[in-house]
Amino acid sequence: MNFVRTAMLLAAMTALFMGIGYMLGGQSGMVIAFFVAAAMNVFSYWNSDRMVLKMYGAQEVDERTAPEFYGMVRELAGRAGLPMPKVYLYDSPQPNAFATGRNPQNAAVAASTGIVKMLSREELAGVMAHELAHVQHRDTLTMTITATLAGAISMLANFAFFFGRGRDNPLGIVGVLLMMIVAPMAAALVQMAISRTREYSADRRGGEICGNPMALASALQKIHHGAQAIHNERAERNPATAHMFIINPLSGQNMDNLFSTHPNTENRIAALRDQAASMGQTSTQGYRPATATRRSQSVPNTGNGNGNEPPFKGPWS
Repeated sequence: MNFVRTAMLLAAMTALFMGIGYMLGGQSGMVIAFFVAAAMNVFSYWNSDRMVLKMYGAQEVDERTAPEFYGMVRELAGRAGLPMPKVYLYDSPQPNAFATGRNPQNAAVAASTGIVKMLSREELAGVMAHELAHVQHRDTLTMTITATLAGAISMLANFAFFFGRGRDNPLGIVGVLLMMIVAPMAAALVQMAISRTREYSADRRGGEICGNPMALASALQKIHHGAQAIHNERAERNPATAHMFIINPLSGQNMDNLFSTHPNTENRIAALRDQAASMGQTSTQGYRPATATRRSQSVPNTGNGNGNEPPFKGPWS
C-alpha cells in the first residue's frame, strides 16, 4: 500500500510540475527549470554518501574496529538479501541513525555513538534493519526524483516573469502572483508526504528483517525522547538532511503536520505493534546474533574528526 501511495504522490508531483510549470514559465521555462533542478539533484544523488558522511564527521568501522556492530549489520544485510554496505559511526550524544548511497551496491549506514549507548542489542538491530530497508527500497533515488520536481517547481515560481508568462497568462497578474506563492508550498506538501510514506515502509520492512517489530517500536520511543532532549548542532546547521534520519534530529519537531518529514512517532509505534501482533509477537526479544553477546556499555571513540583521535574501540568491547 505504501508503494502505491508513493507512486500516486510522485504522479501528483509530476502533474503539478507540468501544469504549474506551463502556466508560470511556458514550455521553455518548464524545460529549463527541470534540467537545472535535475542537474543539481543528480550531483547530490551521485555524491550523497560522501557529502552527508563528511558533514557529520562519520568514520568507517569494520570487523577489527567495531566487531559486534559491524557483524550485526552484516547479518541483517544477509537476511535482507543486500550487499554488505559500508558501516559508519559518528560522534553525537543524540541517538539517531541514517542510510545513504545511490544504490544498494554503493550504500552506507551510520549510527551515532549516542544510539549505541542507549539501545539494547535487539533495539539497535531494529534501527539498523530500518536503515537497510531504506537501502533496499532505493529511497535515496525516490527522494532525489521528488526533490528534482519540487526544486523545478520552486524555480519556476521564482522566475515566472522572466519567461514572459506574467501578462498573457490566463490567470492574470494576480493569479500568477498567487501561484508563485502556492506552487512551492504544494510541492513541499507532496515532498513531505512522500518522505513520511517512505518511513512507514522502512519501519515495516525493518521489522521483517530484524524479526521483531516490537524491538524497533521500543527503539523509536527511546530515540524520539532522546532526540527531543539532546541538541544536534550539525543537524541544525544542515536541516536539509533531517529527512534521512530515523527520527527528525531537529529541535522543535514534535508536531505531526503536513510539512513534517517524519510521521508522528506514536503512529509509527502503533503500526509496528500491529505488525508484531500479526506475527504473534509481544516482546522485544527477536534478533539473536550469531556472534558473542554484548559485554559492556562502552562505544567506539570516534573523536572530533581532526585526525588526532585515538584508534577506534569496538562497540560493546
